[in-house]
Amino acid sequence: MSESKKIHMIAICGTGMAALAGLLKKAGHDVSGSDTQIYPPMSILLSNAAIVCKNGYDPAHIDPKTDLVIIGNAVGKNNPEVIATLERKLPYFSLPSALGEFFLKEKKPLVVTGTHGKTTTSSLLAWVLASAGLDPGMMIGGWVKNFNSNHRLGKGPYFVVEGDEYDTAFFDKGPKFLHYRPDSAILTSIEFDHGDIYADLTAIKNAFRKFVALLPREGRLMAAAGDPAIAEVLQGALCRVETYGIDVAADWQASSIRVVNDLIAFDVSYRGKKIGSMQSPMAGLHNLRNALSVIALAYHADLSWEQIQEGVRQFQGVKRRQEVVGSVRDILIVDDFAHHPTAVSETLAALRLRYPSRRLWAIFEPRSATSRQNVFQKEFAASFNAADRIVLADLFAPEKVAEERRLNPEKIVSDLVAQGKEAVFIPQPDQIVSALSKQLQPGDLVCIMSSGGFGGIHQKLLSSLEEKKA
Repeated sequence: MSESKKIHMIAICGTGMAALAGLLKKAGHDVSGSDTQIYPPMSILLSNAAIVCKNGYDPAHIDPKTDLVIIGNAVGKNNPEVIATLERKLPYFSLPSALGEFFLKEKKPLVVTGTHGKTTTSSLLAWVLASAGLDPGMMIGGWVKNFNSNHRLGKGPYFVVEGDEYDTAFFDKGPKFLHYRPDSAILTSIEFDHGDIYADLTAIKNAFRKFVALLPREGRLMAAAGDPAIAEVLQGALCRVETYGIDVAADWQASSIRVVNDLIAFDVSYRGKKIGSMQSPMAGLHNLRNALSVIALAYHADLSWEQIQEGVRQFQGVKRRQEVVGSVRDILIVDDFAHHPTAVSETLAALRLRYPSRRLWAIFEPRSATSRQNVFQKEFAASFNAADRIVLADLFAPEKVAEERRLNPEKIVSDLVAQGKEAVFIPQPDQIVSALSKQLQPGDLVCIMSSGGFGGIHQKLLSSLEEKKA
């Protein structure tokens, strides 16, 4: 599909859809799209790429000369533009199938997958390859600071993809990562998530089994050691498998972990032999494991140890992953995407490690499909251990979850108080801003965790603190 095409994208403002639109535009295609949720940063990405995004869904938005329609998984079969696409018998793709068809056929796709850490790990992998001059392509579900983008075309042999296990489209309910033609891969973790499309952990493991089966015999899979679900999924894998970990038996191991000039320093061994030392700017043991997986894959891609060291050291991170969004009167405001109990726990533990002397506030909004369900009621109560003060907001759009299946944030708060923690339930973001503005003190660190915008709470809190300062 090298010839230029006229392509229309339905629900173009999703993170992945906007990234794909940018790739298609850079590849020389004529791209347009439509959405009802047009706002930064994706609206800015599309505008900078000179891609016209029309507001709302209307069959008239699809030009009569359109060659192909790409349908995002945010819309269903009753969408007016989807109906028009089917009635006009226009060819159509899902996002992942389009990525596979247009950009992965002639490349060596490196797919990063797992329940946690995909975005950070795939971003680091792309940057390490790019800093070594290998010019990889990439499509990632987060904004990578080193590239100031979430996608790049790349002329080199590799294409880095964040392999999402979420469903593909209304006409393809399988996971996205089954379309990504992996040459090699990283598997970070397997836990129950996406309760809106997976019934249980068994269903999740079955999806990952299908992904592992896609890897060719000569391909490599870097898999986290010590994860029983991963060990189960890897049974019968035909590709070459290597494990990585800390304090567990693994092919790739990190040891002598220490802090040097605000960097996490550690030694790396491969099958019992020390390869060298490394320094990483990413806080937390979970990010050390993420870095270790990238180091392993880059090593097998024949990068020199010096190239890997330089790439890891110069990594700037991803927006909304432990991102310091502002500071007023030495009160740090941090934004994080954490929405699963494990991610909440690891994020707070990492911040505690990086800022040991600060009073740590955890502000959490149950927003994702899984976090709004009571499947993790007990786990959430245990996930805030590293925080000094905890504030839980009400569920986002609770009406979308059956009452008997809803998470009860007030119960989590009462459980935390019973454990001796300082916790409170404050339903709405504006109420949280009002309460925190009166209580925060210089030296505090506020970690705000949500998988969405959380009512603009970050900037509202910064503005309120600025007013108080004035």
